[in-house]
Amino acid sequence: MDQDTAEPDTPRNPCWRGRDGLTFTPLEIEDAELVHRWRSDPVAAHETGVWPGSLHDLRERVERHLGDTDRDDFLVLDPHGTPIGLAALTGQQLSEGTAEACLMLDPAHRRRGYGTAALDALTDLAFGELPMHRVEAFTHTGNTAALAVLAASGFVREGVRRSSCMHRGRRYDNAVLSLLRPEWEALDRPRSWEL
Repeated sequence: MDQDTAEPDTPRNPCWRGRDGLTFTPLEIEDAELVHRWRSDPVAAHETGVWPGSLHDLRERVERHLGDTDRDDFLVLDPHGTPIGLAALTGQQLSEGTAEACLMLDPAHRRRGYGTAALDALTDLAFGELPMHRVEAFTHTGNTAALAVLAASGFVREGVRRSSCMHRGRRYDNAVLSLLRPEWEALDRPRSWEL
């Protein structure tokens, strides 16, 4: 059985729910190898503009992130408890009510609606449990899949950070998107705690 789709060795305790049976569980240091595999996917590396780097460096970064009170990192689990992605709220400024949403899915689980379900759950956490007023996101202007997921979750495109990312010897523009609390409140969909 492929390691990316194998059942987890130890059941994870979900701490947050989304639609379509998705759940979130806190990221652990032991998850670094799985996340490294996802980040090493050529499509993911290109679309995120992040060089995968070494597994050792990623383990150290995950360990640092676990102690960072300005972020929350989660594995996204499918209805069977299999890890299918990573969702995070980073750069949380509780006094300002702002954070950045980050999402990456396992290549085998893309284009199935999981991205929108996971992002909806993440924004429900930000606005329903945390005192956020604004959640923002950034992606390449050519990353049509990410832009579609963000739009489906209610994010509004604010502008472009021109030539703000260097990847594979080429400069890319990054789209700046955000979702404000009143816009989230106006969304006509069930909230995570209603599922």
